Amino acid sequence: MPMQNVLTWMIFAPVAGAAVVLLLPRGRDELVRWISLLATAVPLALAFWVYANFDRTSPGLQFVEHYAWIPAFNIEYFLGLDGVSAPMFLLTTLIAFLALVASWGIKEGVKGYFCLYLLLEAGMLGVFAALDFFLFFIFWEVSLLPMYFLIGIWGGPEREYAAIKFFLYTLFGSVLILLAMLALYFANEPHTFDMTKLIAANKQYGIAFQLLVFIALYIGFAIKVPVFPFHTWLPDAHVEAPTPISVILAGILLKMGPYGMLRVSWPMLPEALKVYAYPLAIFALINIVYGALVAMAQRDFKTLVAYSSISHMGFVLLGMCAIGPQGLSQAGVNGAILQMFNHGTVTAMLFLLVGVLYDRAHHRVIEDFGGLGVQMPVYAGVATVAFFAALGLPGLSSFISEALVLIGAFPAYRTLTIIAAVGIIITAGYWLWTLQRVFLGPLNPKYATLPEINGRELVTLVPLGALVLFLGVYPMPVLDLIRASADQLIALVGPLP
Repeated sequence: MPMQNVLTWMIFAPVAGAAVVLLLPRGRDELVRWISLLATAVPLALAFWVYANFDRTSPGLQFVEHYAWIPAFNIEYFLGLDGVSAPMFLLTTLIAFLALVASWGIKEGVKGYFCLYLLLEAGMLGVFAALDFFLFFIFWEVSLLPMYFLIGIWGGPEREYAAIKFFLYTLFGSVLILLAMLALYFANEPHTFDMTKLIAANKQYGIAFQLLVFIALYIGFAIKVPVFPFHTWLPDAHVEAPTPISVILAGILLKMGPYGMLRVSWPMLPEALKVYAYPLAIFALINIVYGALVAMAQRDFKTLVAYSSISHMGFVLLGMCAIGPQGLSQAGVNGAILQMFNHGTVTAMLFLLVGVLYDRAHHRVIEDFGGLGVQMPVYAGVATVAFFAALGLPGLSSFISEALVLIGAFPAYRTLTIIAAVGIIITAGYWLWTLQRVFLGPLNPKYATLPEINGRELVTLVPLGALVLFLGVYPMPVLDLIRASADQLIALVGPLP
């Protein structure tokens, strides 16, 4: 396959799958599932080829596709990957495939569910590959609408409320991103949406312009992360979403926020970043500590995982904004991007595990379980790996990325970094407490006949667990992808004045 077309094949294979699914007659649910699986398998298979052919020494764009689209307004079909986008682009193909396997149990509205699911995957892949701001925004919105319907139709009892809240928050953010995009477009002569040209012209933007546009972009992207105080949509969306959609939401969709900051805000508006860096670090700290404390107070297993995501995404923001006299911290930026990848695998495992238990017990109240380690030893073993990864145990992937973030942030924000480290202790506390309440002690007689985790469920969990273990021991396969482009980003931003 020609190298210049591989990204288009990967993005639009799910769209083609959705079109085929739509054309199938009613009642062919099993065929719908298999066609959808094939449509997500194509990007995953091509992801291995992309990974093998990615030049780790080059900071520039690779697999570029660049064509005129709407020439009258300088809008282009411009795709490409670098070390900032490649890890998340490749992870999206894996998570989307595994979450589709986890969707096998969907019984109602099968055709509609899988069609929307495939459009959602295409939108997410497009966000990570688009290099024209207009095209980026279209993919950003494409990923919003299917998620709204997937929560609102296939979610829990309060699904309409959660879906509308998700939609309104993210639409508000999208409007701010649109306004910032137009401001950048008109600030350049000739007008352009080409991100590489917008970045190259960053020195011509006045400081007042940068400060204002940065705030608009920050709010738009922070809602997606989500950063306090824009986080309140997330627990509702997670609790009501079906398990596979929670996996997609936490594993991939949340990463679109920090990715947008690294792709757009940081290189295009570097002077504004230097002004706002310390306030951003404070918000990151609030995320870490507040998210962990609220997670500890939860009785619902899924809500606990949702708040733990808010806490862990705080480390991503802290690493990204760690800037000192020498510029952005190399360890901080590398750690932030690695944490985006690692959090995607760990949180996907956690939501899948919650789904396994909910399918059997039909509730998620942590205190009502107990002693499940005896009844479901395989499930308990996989869950223990995921819990320990989430609390940052050395030897598992999250430890490496969080350690790099703390190493990078410490020279810039010593006090904030020390307090952030306390968040790790709180995180360990609530995961160990959850492990104790769910799996240890005497078996609750109510669950004496609970069936063990099955083969299909293990298929979704084992690849993620293997990645967590492997990258915990040897993170270089991902760090090698990141390093050259991260160094280029650091050079673009430059040191503090």
